[in-house]
Amino acid sequence: QDEWKLGMGVGNGTVISEFILTGFTELDQRLQLFFCMVLLLIYLTTVMGNAAIIFLVCVDSRLQTPMYFFIGNLAFLEIWFTSSTSTKLLVILSSGRRTISVGGCFVQSSFYFALGGAELALLVVMSFDRYIAICQPLRYAAIMKHRLCIQLVAAVWVMGFTFSIYRLVLLSKLTFCGSNKIQHFFCDSTPLFQLSCSDITLLWKIDLSFISFIVLSSLCLTLTSYTCIFFCILQIPSASGRRKAFATCSSHLTTLAIAYGSCIALYAPSSGHVSLENNSIVALLNTVLYPFLNPFIYSLRNKAVMLALKEVMARASAQL
Repeated sequence: QDEWKLGMGVGNGTVISEFILTGFTELDQRLQLFFCMVLLLIYLTTVMGNAAIIFLVCVDSRLQTPMYFFIGNLAFLEIWFTSSTSTKLLVILSSGRRTISVGGCFVQSSFYFALGGAELALLVVMSFDRYIAICQPLRYAAIMKHRLCIQLVAAVWVMGFTFSIYRLVLLSKLTFCGSNKIQHFFCDSTPLFQLSCSDITLLWKIDLSFISFIVLSSLCLTLTSYTCIFFCILQIPSASGRRKAFATCSSHLTTLAIAYGSCIALYAPSSGHVSLENNSIVALLNTVLYPFLNPFIYSLRNKAVMLALKEVMARASAQL
C-alpha cells in the first residue's frame, strides 16, 4: 500500500523503514492550518525569548551570576527541547508529510528524552541555587563559585548525553514488522513499544524504571529545596518581602507542576491506556506550553533582565 514503506523481508515478516505519525489526523485541513499558525507563533516566541535571554546573560555583566548562568543554560535547553518535536509537528500540519524514517524516529526520541532528562536535572540545580541564595545568603558567594556552577552544568549535560546513548541502544533492540503507524505526533516511548513485534517485557520495565527514577528523584529533590525555601520565607520579617518571595516561588511551582505533571501523566504505568487525543494534549503541555512559559516566568518578569533588555534595545535604536 502507498501509506506503508517497507524494507526487505526478514524472518517471517518485513522490516519497516518508515513510520507514519498519525497525531491530530482527526482535525480537518483548515483546523490543522489554524493550529499550525498558532503553534508556529508559540514556537517562534519560545525560540526568540530564550535566545534573547542567552544573549543578555552573555553581554550584560550584571546578569553574569550563578542564577542567570543556570537560566541561560535552561533557555538553551528549552530551544532544543521544543525544537525536537515542534519542527516535525509544524511540517505535519502544514504539508501533511507524516512519514519519518526509523533512524530519524530513534534520533528524535533520543533527543527528546535526553534533553528532557537534562532539563529536569538542571531544575534541581536551579532549586538548590535558590535555596542557598534565600536560606543561606551570607554563604552564597562562598558556596556557588563559578567553578562549581560549571561543574554542575557539565554534569547535567553529561547526564543528558548518557541518556541519549541509552535511548539509542534501547531502541536499536526493538524490531518492527507489523503496522508502521505511530499513534502520536512524535516518536514517544509508548507507541514505539506498542508497535514492536519483539518481546518488549524486559525492555519496557527497564525503560519505565529508568524514566520513573529520573522524574521522581528530580521531583523529590526540587520539592525539598522549595520546601526549605518556603519555611525560610516565613521567617522574613517584612510582609511585602514575604509576598514578593511567595509570588516568585508560586510562578516557579506553576511551571514545575506543568512539567512534572505532564511527565507523570505520560509515563505512569497506566498511561499506555490513555486515548490518543488526551495523550497528545498532555504531550503538547510538556513540549510546547512549558518551554513557552519559561522565558516569561524565570527571566522576562525579572527587573534586572528587563532593564538589560531595554538598554540593549536603546543602544540598537541609537545606532540606527
